[in-house]
Amino acid sequence: MTDGSPLFPLATPRLKANRKLEVGSSFALFLAGQHVAVALIIPRSMTVRATILISALFTWHMLYAAPTEHSVSPSRQFIIYGADAALRGAVSDLAERTKADFLALLRQRDNWTVPIVVDLQPQQANLPELPSANLRFTQTGFGLKLQLDLTISQNLDVSLIERELLRGILLEMMYRQQSHIAAGSVFVEPPHWLLDGVLALGPGRDRGDLMQALVAADKPLPLEKFLRQRPEPLDSAGRALYRAYSFALVQMLSDGRDGPGRLAKYIGDLSDASDEPLANLRAHFPVLVSDAERSWQSTLDRLRNFQISELLTFAESERRLDELLRVKISQTNNPTKIAALDEFAQRKISPGEKMALSQLSRDLLVFVAQANPVLRPIVREYQQITALLARGKRRAIAKRLSRLDVTHKQLAARMSDIDDYMNWFEATQMNKGSGYFSDYLKAVNQSQLAPPNRRDPLSVYVDALEDQFEN
Repeated sequence: MTDGSPLFPLATPRLKANRKLEVGSSFALFLAGQHVAVALIIPRSMTVRATILISALFTWHMLYAAPTEHSVSPSRQFIIYGADAALRGAVSDLAERTKADFLALLRQRDNWTVPIVVDLQPQQANLPELPSANLRFTQTGFGLKLQLDLTISQNLDVSLIERELLRGILLEMMYRQQSHIAAGSVFVEPPHWLLDGVLALGPGRDRGDLMQALVAADKPLPLEKFLRQRPEPLDSAGRALYRAYSFALVQMLSDGRDGPGRLAKYIGDLSDASDEPLANLRAHFPVLVSDAERSWQSTLDRLRNFQISELLTFAESERRLDELLRVKISQTNNPTKIAALDEFAQRKISPGEKMALSQLSRDLLVFVAQANPVLRPIVREYQQITALLARGKRRAIAKRLSRLDVTHKQLAARMSDIDDYMNWFEATQMNKGSGYFSDYLKAVNQSQLAPPNRRDPLSVYVDALEDQFEN
């Protein structure tokens, strides 16, 4: 196993017994890694000491060539070597979740053909220049080989590992139909914006900093200029804006009924793509054919309209979610119809309803970044259900909605209890108030004070009479 991996073993020819085989050629066979029985290569004239030496070398070679400890991921695409079982399991879980989120975005099945080897090596003091992650993509003669070398250290960047895993998954998808590509060929890399955008669209991501970067940008970057931009030389602020643009672009391309399929086809054709990134996109996405820049700026404007300089409170998030879940269906020559999600889970929906649900799915996806963190998992679940309904998928949606509604109500009740407790605690236990009730307390105190005396002549005369009668 000269390349550090058992996936591409050397061919082992079958050798006939030959008692006249010389010692030099026998030793050469050991170095070449050929498995030959010791009894077949030791002539009778060899001394005992030489026999022991050759036997020791053979034993050492067999121990060295024994397969190292490894783990195979559930989909069997990722083979992880090195470290201990716990760390290998964590890397396997991260790889599978990264692939599952990516396939969910594309709405594709897992049809991998090229395995990805992950080699975990400890950091070495004498080799500090080793990169934390190094993805190698080569043609070995036996087929394509993808290997990700990870240097394990205390400062391990999980986001970097996740990015390199996604990069390997994308390369496998791009070249899975070209397993016989000539050795030495130049491989096309997946674009940086695609990596950043797919990761940003994954479930559970906090996209608040991305939205803030979009809002803070003075002038939006034109689409063609953004596609040619490289993120490596950017500072932290520029890098955040680049990720925000990537999120916006991938969301725009994956929108609609045909968006995920077109995005999957675009990725599959990247290996033969030209040097004109905008032309490649136009060839796969009709929304960019007529006026790509207008579609791009419209997407950015829609995202910037969601101001998230401050997170919404739970109550504000609840009101916004309730408003969004009242689906507005436009009808020709009829007033707008308001419908609930559970109605669409019981019947086949019309084209107009599909458009309304697609718009709601996009609005919920953006609202996730604005909602209170406690409510975000609920909003994300509603968004996924809405996306399925927009595609006409109704299987088990009613039960899923019912469970989600129960969870939503339980969460709202628990948050109400927490608010009541915090209000009681502030009123009775805290030495210093938060200031939230200052206006209310001020109004109460003022209502208890006697109104000031009026100084006009009539009021003075009436006050004087009142004093005389009281005395």
